[in-house]
Formats: sequence, C-alpha cells, structure tokens
Amino acid sequence: MEKEHDFIPERQKWKRQLFRIIFKADTKLGKIFDMLLLGLILISTFIVMMESVEVFDAKLHRTFVVLEIIITLIFTVEYVLRILTIRNKKAYILSFFGVIDFLAILPFYLSLFIPITKYFLILRMLRMLRVFRIFNLLDFMNDGSFIVTALKNSSRKIYIFLLFLMIFSVIVGSMMFMVEGHREGFESIPQSIYWAVVTVTTVGYGDVSPSTPLGKFLSVLLMLAGYSIIAVPTGIVTAEMRAKRQELGKVCNRCGNADIDDDARYCKICGEKVV
Repeated sequence: MEKEHDFIPERQKWKRQLFRIIFKADTKLGKIFDMLLLGLILISTFIVMMESVEVFDAKLHRTFVVLEIIITLIFTVEYVLRILTIRNKKAYILSFFGVIDFLAILPFYLSLFIPITKYFLILRMLRMLRVFRIFNLLDFMNDGSFIVTALKNSSRKIYIFLLFLMIFSVIVGSMMFMVEGHREGFESIPQSIYWAVVTVTTVGYGDVSPSTPLGKFLSVLLMLAGYSIIAVPTGIVTAEMRAKRQELGKVCNRCGNADIDDDARYCKICGEKVV
C-alpha cells in the first residue's frame, strides 16, 4: 500500500495535490477520481465480454474499439501520473497494486500485435480491489490477509496432499484402463486418468463412464472417496486459521468460537471457560 510520506516534496505543490487525489480517498476529488476509475473498469469489462458475443460484436465492433482505445488511454495517463507523482517509484511499480495497474493496460498494447490477448483486459477487474480503500473497508482487507496467511502456512501440507491425489488418480485411472478394456472413453491411460480426476473431485461431467460391473463398482468407491478427499484441504486450512486465531486472541477450545470479547471469561456459544 502507498504511504502518506511517499509524495513529492512541498516545493512541487501540484504533484503533491495530484498525489493526494490519485493515491488517497480522503478528499472529495480523490473519491470522485476513484469512482470514475471504477466506472471505467466496469465499462471496460462489459465491453470485453460483449466483444466475445458474435451478435453484439458484429453490430457494435467499431464502437467497442473506440471506447476501448479511450479507456486504455485514460488508464495509461493515470498509470504514468502515478509514477510521476510518487516519491518511491520502484516500490510502487513492483507493489501489488502497481503490477495490477500495469496489467490493466498491457493487454491492449499486446493486442495490436496479438489480437487474442485483448481478452486479458478482463484483468482490470482486479483494480476493483481499491473499492475497499475508497469506502473505508480496510477491515475486509485485513480479513483477506488473514486467509492468505493461513493458506501460505498450510502450503506444504496442501502440496503433499495434491501429490498424493495425483498419484492416486494415476493408479485408479490405470486400473480402469485395464478393467474397461479399451472401451469408449478409456482408450488410453491418460484418458482414464482424466475420468479418475473428474470423478474423484465429484465434478462428474458424464462424458466418460464405465460400462462393466467391476468398472462401476470402482467408480462407486472412487466417488465415495472423493467426498472424504475434498474435506482434507478444508480441514488443513481451517486448523491453520484456528491456530492463527489463537495467536491473535481468545478461541474456545470446545467449539472453536473466535468471537470472544477480551474481557469475557466464558464462550458465548457453548459456555466453556476461556480464561
């Protein structure tokens, strides 16, 4: 996040004032500026989606292109102004929001050489995250950081789980290839592995299904195993989040309730003593 002291010195007042409008939302002009940007982001996203619909693109292609050029130019000027008005330019450019701001304009210029890349303009939606700052909802950002930290701390366990899941899918897929005997959908081990992944994740597209009694029996076992497998990463992250909550404050050891006041002696959910 940008810091208040990052603006240009007092002698360049226009840069300081522009910095406050662009980077802050504590003034009327700053809020108007941010709201206009959010409006442009929504319009740009709508245009990208409508361009993928042949009926609308055929009728309004020229209008879509003109609007996209105008919006991209506005975003480009805004990005340049952010760099010019901030003191620590490198920190901004390499920051999360700095990278997002750059990605908001890059696909348009790439599309001049590789047309299909224009659909990456949908990445502009990530700039909507600034809505938390505009409407003073930073507590939501803190909650988001809490979840990200829990996921990061659980990453090793999740990687091991995914490795196990990959091995499991390969083994089951190979078994189904042997059981089904080259029938439709199981002509090769990779195709059988595809079926195993779809089944164990309980997605169930239905495009490939076994026809032999033994194959159907294995399918039932795999589908039942899928429900337990899905619960594993959820449990890992939940345990990490609970541990993190315990570091930050009181958590009921009986029911896991973390909504406990600092001066409370008993859990408001189950009545368990917490001090």
